[in-house]
Amino acid sequence: MRWLVTGGLGFIGSNFIRLALHERPSLEVVNLDAMTYAGNPANLRDIEAEPRYRFVQGDICDPAAVAHAIGDGVDAIVNFAAETHVDRSILDPEAFLRTDILGTHVLLEAVRERSVPRYLQVSTDEVYGDVSEGESTENDPLRPRSPYSASKAGGDLQVLAYRATYGTPVLITRGSNTYGPYQYPEKLIPLFVTNLLDGQQVPVYGDGLQIRDWLHVQDHARGIMHVLECGEVGHVYNIGGGNPWTNIDITRSLVESCGRSMDTHVRYVIDRPGHDRRYAVDTTKARALGWAPRKDFAQGLLETIAWYRDNESWWRPLKSGEFLDYYKRQYAHR
Repeated sequence: MRWLVTGGLGFIGSNFIRLALHERPSLEVVNLDAMTYAGNPANLRDIEAEPRYRFVQGDICDPAAVAHAIGDGVDAIVNFAAETHVDRSILDPEAFLRTDILGTHVLLEAVRERSVPRYLQVSTDEVYGDVSEGESTENDPLRPRSPYSASKAGGDLQVLAYRATYGTPVLITRGSNTYGPYQYPEKLIPLFVTNLLDGQQVPVYGDGLQIRDWLHVQDHARGIMHVLECGEVGHVYNIGGGNPWTNIDITRSLVESCGRSMDTHVRYVIDRPGHDRRYAVDTTKARALGWAPRKDFAQGLLETIAWYRDNESWWRPLKSGEFLDYYKRQYAHR
């Protein structure tokens, strides 16, 4: 069995590859990654010498690179490759359209032309847009409100269109906010933890009452693998943690755990344009397949903080150069 994983040097992709190789002893994994700012070789340093793992540098928007990664054939493609940060999509929407829409198209064409038996598109709960009450089901309309979520919704619609038009064997997972080790420090939890460890302030958007459902990356990776192996082709599956927290409560927990003060280490900044107030997903379909999250959120958060505290050599080089330029563009005027 051989799987092609795209974007496998990123946060969720690298955790997925590590899990898959560990739990499927006969599996081979090919990792196609363009090595953009968030594609970090250090994320999989521990398995580089694994004979069942092969890395290929390349862009999913390049058909030749995709063909090279597929080689003499794969049994499945799992697409993690994407631009993923909402704030960056507001600053530069075009990059998101290219990777999340054009890249998805290139992969779908490869699946169709090479008769790949299974294709899984890793998507996000943000495609449902703001959910004022209740939970989003897989049949709800897509109402994206940021360039990022719109690009992901565009990818999802292509995937479903290929199923309807060509009978392509596709699946989609839509995950909630994910946290854990190896997450690039632009996202809320790793940004706040690393700032607090350095004694710096953390930027809270607006009133901080936005609600997100938090899912540990191991639970997310396990859910994706479960859908890939057990899901019904042509279907969408929500993967959520069932841990709704306001951003300000998350901030308070991180500040206290890092031994800092809300009064001195929190800075309220102008809210993000079009900021969705609440996300929540119904995970009944995924649970019916036999998947359920295992990680307790409070414990998972403490373990995540400890990981960043113990792995300063991983994150500190990332918070320089390109990151500092982005951070200044993002927060200096707010």
